[in-house]
Amino acid sequence: MNDVARVALLIEDGFDDDEVERIRTAFQNALHEVRLVAPFTHRTYQGRQHRLTLASDAAAATICAATFAALIIPGGYAPDRIRMRHAMLDLVRDALTRGIPVGAIGPGAQVLISAGVIAGRTVTCWPSIAIDVKNAGGFYVDRPVVEDRGVFTARKVDDVAPFVQAVLHGAARSH
Repeated sequence: MNDVARVALLIEDGFDDDEVERIRTAFQNALHEVRLVAPFTHRTYQGRQHRLTLASDAAAATICAATFAALIIPGGYAPDRIRMRHAMLDLVRDALTRGIPVGAIGPGAQVLISAGVIAGRTVTCWPSIAIDVKNAGGFYVDRPVVEDRGVFTARKVDDVAPFVQAVLHGAARSH
């Protein structure tokens, strides 16, 4: 597949198994190559529900956001770990600077907060993160999917299908 059809799925230990599985399948069904990007290359990462163990395809510090059509941050406990990895945050910022869509589901909004890209944007997320969004200067709404200037957010695993569709449309517009 060509570079335009690549999607980076950011993972760390504790990712939501169902979200990762559904997101990966939906993008693959849309003929996109899904690359698992993590802090370290070829290390395995365990899902929160212990149903998936995935090996990363690339380390965030070794790739360029420009080679992807979109970056996706799944939920679970992984966002709390991802937000402490400077290379992962740099990748998110780089993608948005280049006009590449960045999607976050559930607690994935924590990564957007730590990357400093929430201020002035309307987003949705897992309800317990809503106060963090507000404190970071964002505008929280309780909707299945929200898009604001290249940032796509969703609340939970039940919102994966419309979330992926919104990101696909955003990726098509940005290229």
